[in-house]
Amino acid sequence: MSELLQTELCGMKLSTPIFAASGTFGFGEEFESFVDLKRLGGVMVKCITLKPRRGNDGVRITETPSGMLNAIGLENPGVEVFLSNILPRIKDKMNVIVNVSGSSVEDYGRLAELLDVDGVAAIELNISCPNVKDGGIIFGTDARQAANVTSAAKKSTSKPVIVKLSPNVTDITKIAKACEAAGADCLSLINTLMGMEININTWRPTLGNVTGGLSGGAIKPVALRMVWQVANAVKVPIIGMGGIRSASDAAEFFLAGASAVATGTANFAEPSITMKIADDLERYLQGHGLKNIRELVGKVKA
Repeated sequence: MSELLQTELCGMKLSTPIFAASGTFGFGEEFESFVDLKRLGGVMVKCITLKPRRGNDGVRITETPSGMLNAIGLENPGVEVFLSNILPRIKDKMNVIVNVSGSSVEDYGRLAELLDVDGVAAIELNISCPNVKDGGIIFGTDARQAANVTSAAKKSTSKPVIVKLSPNVTDITKIAKACEAAGADCLSLINTLMGMEININTWRPTLGNVTGGLSGGAIKPVALRMVWQVANAVKVPIIGMGGIRSASDAAEFFLAGASAVATGTANFAEPSITMKIADDLERYLQGHGLKNIRELVGKVKA
């Protein structure tokens, strides 16, 4: 594999700095016929919770201009099934980054503890969910809550802890700094923006959950701006995501300060898109006389 894209992140050796974002790539094995999993930086697998979840009722996904809205509801088999049935199948195929979600600070600590096992490369904290013990405050929109979750996970695992930041805040740098101070090894951003669609014939929301997460090309400018802001506010590495559909999109995120990127919604339209981005990114680096992707990180002339 080309040395142009080889890099390291939180102790993980990466063949390329291209990840597959959680919720868009299953558990990785579903894409084996389309993608060289070893060539990916890693796969952020489908979100895992302590107990199995059946997800939301009604319509869960709807297409939007240059993107999509989803309200899956974190459907997953639970951590026990993941550890016993799924992880043994996938752990040698790729860097497995386990995305986790909880309803309390304690949930995150427990999940981090259970997943401190061979075959898990890192843990990604999905903090875009409500803390039921504190009256439904969203972890990712409150700096203190975000820090508490980060700290609980860090104390419970030897694995690198990546915190996935929500864009549904006034100042994302405050959340980023709080997570960094609490021990986060890396930040990934952005998660989806809250959105809604209404059927004008039925006068009802399209999604069964009424609102959902907006992703895809439409959110790229917002994601890029937030990555640039956070890169200038913290010292820990960043995995940039949000509307990346090409090598040129990815290059923008590296220039803004990301050390790696992740593709999400684009995987649905083109299952092999990560490989195309990697190939095109190599050509971009060669064309600019760069010897490694690290030479591009944070070099925007702003």
